[in-house]
Amino acid sequence: METSLQPGAQWPAVPPAAFAASVAHPPLTRAQKLLLPLGVLLFDGLFWQEKRGVNLLLFGLFVVATQLVLLPRVAAVRRSGYFWLAVAGSLFGGAMVAVYGSRVAMLAWAASLLMLLGYVNQPHLKLVLYAVLTALNSAAQAWLRVLRGVRAPRQGGAGVRRGWFYGRLLVVPVVILGAFHLLFAVANPVYARLSGRALALLGNWLARLIPDISLGHLLFVALGFVVVAGAVVVVPVFAFADHESRFGEFIRRQRDRVASFGVRRPDFRLKTRRALDLRKEFYAAAAVFGLVNVLLLAVNAIDINWLWFGFEPAPGFDLAQFVHEGTYVLIFSILLAMGIVLWFFRRNLNFYQPGLRWLRGGATVWVLQNAVLAVSVGLRNYYYILHSGVAYKRIGVCFFLLLVFFGLGTVLLKIWQRRSAYSLVRLNALAVYAVLLLLAAGNWEVWIAEYNLQPRFRNVDIGFLLNMPDRVLPTLQARRAVLNHATQLTMDSEYGTGQVITAEEAQRRLDFAIHNAKAEYAAYTHWQGLNYADWQARQALR
Repeated sequence: METSLQPGAQWPAVPPAAFAASVAHPPLTRAQKLLLPLGVLLFDGLFWQEKRGVNLLLFGLFVVATQLVLLPRVAAVRRSGYFWLAVAGSLFGGAMVAVYGSRVAMLAWAASLLMLLGYVNQPHLKLVLYAVLTALNSAAQAWLRVLRGVRAPRQGGAGVRRGWFYGRLLVVPVVILGAFHLLFAVANPVYARLSGRALALLGNWLARLIPDISLGHLLFVALGFVVVAGAVVVVPVFAFADHESRFGEFIRRQRDRVASFGVRRPDFRLKTRRALDLRKEFYAAAAVFGLVNVLLLAVNAIDINWLWFGFEPAPGFDLAQFVHEGTYVLIFSILLAMGIVLWFFRRNLNFYQPGLRWLRGGATVWVLQNAVLAVSVGLRNYYYILHSGVAYKRIGVCFFLLLVFFGLGTVLLKIWQRRSAYSLVRLNALAVYAVLLLLAAGNWEVWIAEYNLQPRFRNVDIGFLLNMPDRVLPTLQARRAVLNHATQLTMDSEYGTGQVITAEEAQRRLDFAIHNAKAEYAAYTHWQGLNYADWQARQALR
């Protein structure tokens, strides 16, 4: 029933402190009060002592549905393309975890959810990194806001209210104590062993006091409360949005900070050093672009003549050394070139009409030559894969080169459209996110095993293949005959150095891995951590 004031009546007095607290920390809505305990129960049921699989997809659906339910229909974030991109990425990443269960898919899922929460927090954000940092900052405060809003039971006496007060007061010190405990446990093995014994004794005492509840489970529920509070309760974080608002997509000509009353921000301070005018800066840039273009032309000519047509490694040629050192140096050279272009085209040199055409031409030629250099890096990586097999780093180099080509394209946009560094960071961050989603869509371990176990490879790193997830074992079992015909089988020793093993030892280690995988599959009967790739492996190993 609504209340109304009679003419001449006054609103009830509200203390200023209480009014400020209600504005800074508005009370939870009914939907939030319902979704918060429901989310904690869902988190505990999906993830307690479970693997990654369908549970990540279901929890991602819960977070997405929660945001769509809590957001008003007129919310500005509903008109943001970045928000819907994060929604699609969250569902896609969760689906790939349910299919493959890979770590990169889980990373894509987690990054997408953080982006989603960041854009909900600040709808006008564009930078992917700022959205993730905004979400993390909000989640770090959300659980405290929920606890501040919890009140003691009204029916309780003074003792209950006093205990409630001190209990809430000790929450933050206990959390800080737990964080330092984890740091010390990682740094000091003796402390980790002794604290583990103490926690085990405490857990046994709690188990006798409260059956079927362990200390670890209670801590996991607390973690679930922190995670769900960060997803359900939005604490506005303006720092990153304010910082991003200072940047623009394009460079503007700067006409201030000179000794004149005709500019907006004059600067009459005594200068002991003369500023580098545009003419001198143009000469420096022209010299850099001209000289380095000549040097890079010679390097590219050598690479084209040596690598691009009919390259065949000589007997005894160290292909690994050739790829590793050359690839890293060339990648660093490309990144350095992009940084130099960004430096010279950062300010008013973009508006220096007497030499702008020649400067843009030289910078464009340099960027194109760096693209040719990136092709040479790709060929080095290709020859290594062709003669030695696939590894995680080789796949990483392929996708990194995709980002390099995209980055060089955005550098050309900066040169010819006077785009700002902020614009390049925004576009390349979206490209990194797209590559992350592409990596999540691949069953890379199985594809690596299928490629490396071809009969044409005489040297097989069986230790690398056996350290992969269990979903690779059916592929190893189907191609175990290749191990008997390989000239050399290697694996890492306990000291991290490579050692050669016999085919019989490799077969024995494979049988041992298959036996352990069968036992683990038989012992795991829950559905929460299942994924399609593991289900296929389980059927194949039967």
